[in-house]
Amino acid sequence: MSRVPLHYIDLRTFSYATEDDKRVEEALRTFLPEDFELDRTENVGHHGDRIVVFSARVENADDMRYVLDRLGDIEEADRVIREMDERVDENTSLFLRLDKQAAFNGLVRLGQGITLRGKVEAYPAKKDAAVENARELLADAADVDLESLAIDEDD
Repeated sequence: MSRVPLHYIDLRTFSYATEDDKRVEEALRTFLPEDFELDRTENVGHHGDRIVVFSARVENADDMRYVLDRLGDIEEADRVIREMDERVDENTSLFLRLDKQAAFNGLVRLGQGITLRGKVEAYPAKKDAAVENARELLADAADVDLESLAIDEDD
């Protein structure tokens, strides 16, 4: 993957009072290059409980390739590619929710706990172009043949 058709990738997760911050941070780091800097913000929940927000913005092309390489291991790649029209919004942002527990174990699955938002390059900046770019991007990362998926372009 030489060209990365993304402006940036944002990753975010929460560590609740019942969770171990180090384990939650480790889960998020599953998607990031070694020693990548994380932002850590402490908040208070509605009931006074502590919530730590871990987030990272990946803007460097090599670092984005690392994230995409990890996303290429997603178990449901075919499904995500087919659903791309639902996962890319009118502002050309791609959204995925990833399983935090699976990530802690080094696995990449759809689920709850980690939010990924990628700003997809599209010229012109239209949803249809962004959907196509995002499909190609994930198919390339996951080594999936797009033609074998028979995606209806009217989706």
